[in-house]
Amino acid sequence: MTVVQCAKYRVWQKKDLLERLGWHVEVIDWRDQAKVMSALQVCTRVIFYRVPGFDAVLAQVAEAHRLGLSPRWEVDDLIFDLHEYRQNGNVAGLPKAEQDLLFFGVGLFRKAMLACGRGLASTEALAQAMRDAGVQHVGIIENALDLDTLNIVQNLPQKGVREDHEAVWVCYGSGTNTHDADFRQAEQGLLAAMEQDERLCLRVVGPVQISQSFERFGARVERLPMRPYAEYLKILSWSDISIAPLQETLFNDCKSNIKFVEASIVGVASICSPRGPFCSVMVSGENGVLAATDEDWRQAFLRLTTDRGFRSVLAQKAKRDVLARYHPDEVAQHQVLPLYGAPVVSERQALRVLAVNVYYKPYSFGGATIVAEELVRGLSRRGVDVAVVTSRPEVAGRPPGALRYTVDDVPVLAVTIPEGHDRFGWIDNPSNEPHFSAWLEAFKPDVVHFHSVQGLGLSFLRVCEERGVPYVVTLHDAWWLCERQFMVKADGQYCFQTDIDLDVCRKCQSDTVYLADRKRMMMHALGQASLLLCPSEMQRQLYIANGIAPERLVVNRNGFAWPQRPRKMRRPGEGVRFAYVGGTEDIKGYKLLKKAAEGINGAGWSLTLVDNKRNLGYQSIRDDEWAVQGILKVVPGYAQSELDAFYDEVDVLLFPSQWKESYGLTVREALARDVWVVTTAPGGQSEDVVEGVNGTHLPIDGRFEPLLEVMCMLIAEPSRFDGYVNPLKNTLCTFDAQSDALLEHLTHIAGR
Repeated sequence: MTVVQCAKYRVWQKKDLLERLGWHVEVIDWRDQAKVMSALQVCTRVIFYRVPGFDAVLAQVAEAHRLGLSPRWEVDDLIFDLHEYRQNGNVAGLPKAEQDLLFFGVGLFRKAMLACGRGLASTEALAQAMRDAGVQHVGIIENALDLDTLNIVQNLPQKGVREDHEAVWVCYGSGTNTHDADFRQAEQGLLAAMEQDERLCLRVVGPVQISQSFERFGARVERLPMRPYAEYLKILSWSDISIAPLQETLFNDCKSNIKFVEASIVGVASICSPRGPFCSVMVSGENGVLAATDEDWRQAFLRLTTDRGFRSVLAQKAKRDVLARYHPDEVAQHQVLPLYGAPVVSERQALRVLAVNVYYKPYSFGGATIVAEELVRGLSRRGVDVAVVTSRPEVAGRPPGALRYTVDDVPVLAVTIPEGHDRFGWIDNPSNEPHFSAWLEAFKPDVVHFHSVQGLGLSFLRVCEERGVPYVVTLHDAWWLCERQFMVKADGQYCFQTDIDLDVCRKCQSDTVYLADRKRMMMHALGQASLLLCPSEMQRQLYIANGIAPERLVVNRNGFAWPQRPRKMRRPGEGVRFAYVGGTEDIKGYKLLKKAAEGINGAGWSLTLVDNKRNLGYQSIRDDEWAVQGILKVVPGYAQSELDAFYDEVDVLLFPSQWKESYGLTVREALARDVWVVTTAPGGQSEDVVEGVNGTHLPIDGRFEPLLEVMCMLIAEPSRFDGYVNPLKNTLCTFDAQSDALLEHLTHIAGR
């Protein structure tokens, strides 16, 4: 991006040519590592133009390979072959420090090229050099005309009669100081011609060193500094002859013929060295003149100076030839299309759904994630085209941003959630909006399903609103209503509000300035949703109480994993086996359970405590801190595939949660496996538990005595669990049933 003329011919032209074929093209500076790595996640193909093989670039190339993007390394100069680079006389004239820098870059360019494994060149000679270096697949797209050049030419003023109408001006332009040796190929012939014909004049544009011998011609030699491109074309158009001398080296045979193209399009005749790129399009004497020796150059200058008609014929034919070969439409069809084709937009057959959840494999966490993952699998099994957006942790050596991968044949885009946001910024999180927008544009869903999105940000929903993409929100918890997400106060106790009063919230929340703005943002986002889904009737009633119209709220009961095999029978005479899987938080009733268990007089029972933290390498539950007369076991968390084996050893699940949960996954898993459930009520956790039939209800009152009483009662009757079968388990909602219901809602909203 740093060399303007290179960016024009190889970057912006390429963008235009690909867009003519229907591609969407994004141009990014290779030095912006985070932006590059994120942009690669939504690409189909990638071109690395003239980038050196630094570690960051090699990481970009490796990522492109991982994503199957068939990366090509592109160049328009022979800058990856040290031997040939040293033969370039233009480089020999540079200061040694500049030479050393250029030669050092050769190895880096070669490393990047070979890492890509595919090449893109501007000439056949350059393509062959890339093949010789070990690149098997090399395509050719020449430097050509573009809309910018064509528009400039169209708006150039008409050539009038110059004051020096007898003068014939030769123009040579260079954008860099690396063309001195090239100019010298024409220098002696030009000096001789200017001696013979006083009409012949020289105009040099740019930082080129010319012989002091030209000083004797005084005003017939004009030096101009490098100009913006439009001004340069204007200067060129007012000249009579354009020259493109090149030293005879492989390096120059690999260069493009853009000087001939530019001169031709502004109606100026050209004299060029017989290097490969010029010979491929020029026929000497028909659309230009090729000159190899000093005498060739002298004669060419003199003839074009003397014969204005000949100059005109050459210029007109050159313009026709250039337009026929290098017009962007021609290049797009005959050079770009064979390499990249046109984007194929297949007729959509299946419903396309984008699912958004804050966690997803392999970074799963919590019950909401289990549900979200099962729904994605369920929709996919039903023929729905599903993709996922989620979060990911920051990884050493990789910048924050987007990462695409595949889980169960479903594409997933994971973004980092930046740290350092204040609470208000965390709610909206606009920094990830570009990643979501790009994924939305790439995937083009019929409908978006937002599950648990805390941390990802409301900006995702706003993007859907702005683009007119319908979306559904699952109100998996109280995050949309409560700053603390689960309506658990700072003291660890449940907030028993139903119609939430912000004045009450301000007594709980230290930073209360923005609570009204938060509520306004949340309600706007929910108000734009096509439908709101609740995992339980309790959750639905909570949102109705807070102003959501009942007809916009539908219960989509959370499912669970149905047993894979029959339950293992209890051993006759065995004591009651309790289990608790809720964690050590007060709100989950952990302390109440500890007091109740320690209050039981007598043995003949057991309690299994599941410590999920042990899978992370540390303990949150220590058995030596418990003083119980029964048998106490502390086990690590189990995987979904281990559910049946875990509940084989359980008669009673204890769920003494001290808040109205929106659902309660473990309750359903236990009920489906003929396990009696002792749970607090009301709340979503208790909606499938019928008192005295498949479980026991406890009040949510912060006391341990009711739990102690129930446990003692059950311990006294262990035989009731011999052969026990939950008579209501067929009424439970499985993941399959939940997926069916969700698909029906999404299909209706998408209008399919």
